Amino acid sequence: MPLTMVKAGESNIIRKIGGKEETRRFLENLGFVAGGEVTVVSVTGGSMIVNIKDSRVAIGRDMANKIMVV
Repeated sequence: MPLTMVKAGESNIIRKIGGKEETRRFLENLGFVAGGEVTVVSVTGGSMIVNIKDSRVAIGRDMANKIMVV
């Protein structure tokens, strides 16, 4: 399921990153890699704040839709 369907406070494992090559590379540079753990901190309007590799990152819903989690 896409990251946008995860509720705040839930921790999930990233299965794959979709989208264009430059989008995947951008997300990978932020720490979003297959097998990595991601926790949704909060969802506000059109963006999400997530914990990834001991960092908090804000991403838009369109980017979050490209991140598939288990």
